[in-house]
Amino acid sequence: MRLLLFNLATDADDPILGFTTGWIAALAKQAEFIHVITMRAGRLEVPANVRVYSVGKEKSYSEPRRAVEFYRHLFRVLRHDHIDACFSHMIPIFTVLAAPVLKLKGVPIVTWYAHRQVTTILKIVHHLSDRMVSINESSYRYRHDKFMALGHGIDIDLFSPDNTPQENPPLILSVGRLSPIKDLLTLIDAVNHLRQRGYEVRCALVGDAPERDRAYGARVRQRVSELALDDIVEFVGVVPNQQVVHWYRRSFVHVNLCPMGALDKAPLEVMACGKPSLIANEGFRETLGQWSKYLLFRHGDAADLTEKLTGLLSLSEEARRSMGAELRQSLIERHSLRQLMNSLVTLSGELRSG
Repeated sequence: MRLLLFNLATDADDPILGFTTGWIAALAKQAEFIHVITMRAGRLEVPANVRVYSVGKEKSYSEPRRAVEFYRHLFRVLRHDHIDACFSHMIPIFTVLAAPVLKLKGVPIVTWYAHRQVTTILKIVHHLSDRMVSINESSYRYRHDKFMALGHGIDIDLFSPDNTPQENPPLILSVGRLSPIKDLLTLIDAVNHLRQRGYEVRCALVGDAPERDRAYGARVRQRVSELALDDIVEFVGVVPNQQVVHWYRRSFVHVNLCPMGALDKAPLEVMACGKPSLIANEGFRETLGQWSKYLLFRHGDAADLTEKLTGLLSLSEEARRSMGAELRQSLIERHSLRQLMNSLVTLSGELRSG
């Protein structure tokens, strides 16, 4: 099978989207050749049967020029190769631009969308695509007539347990950008409650505030100082995708404070490492299984989060090991990268033959 893949960013060093390099490599094992048209490119680390074309955002090309570059690459690929299917990942505008051409060529389009918002462009993309795919049902909030859930595609070889000793005091970890949707002020308040109860813990925030959320990042730092937690809460900053695994392995627990909606990757990555994640998003309930009563807490409720943290700190080492092993197995069954790519290739083949 020869595939066309649209990608938002193809850069192995990107702290947020670096995982797409692993996706491309895994898909390449099941495809004869993959042409990747990406919005921006950085360090390329792809197999020999993959070719990457950038429309030039990393070169600061204007939007009109990027559109010209997109069509130049698209027509070049279609002129010189026979494409069996197209997979558009996290870049719906490319689906819109390419759909008229691909439909004339009889190339089916599978579009990945995982976001809380239902936008006008999503509705257009839904109409233009042969299938819409996402993590699970809660990750796709528009019509489900073309929808298929494929899991999150976690690299279980990269994100895996090892013998890294647990830190003392226990490390509470949050991985993600410093943005209001991440609700980090609730986490800071919970850490303060633990300290007031006499628990010795540390907290590490891995990530940084994007430009639009600089004010929020400053508020989080201010709250830490107001509560005299400067020696307890560490602002780590951005960590490359392939290095964040070391933080997962060092942690006692990861905390994800996002509300109901698309499933964040970080809680699943930490589960793949055999560690628990406290989560405010009910969409994770199935993956958490019997441990959901320990690991789900009410969104924005620092008191409830404190109680759940206290409960984990009270568990025996044996119970925590059992929890970690079961969470990893659940993750493998529902969200492994191999399973995602198998499903994607099968779907693409069915659409092509159908």
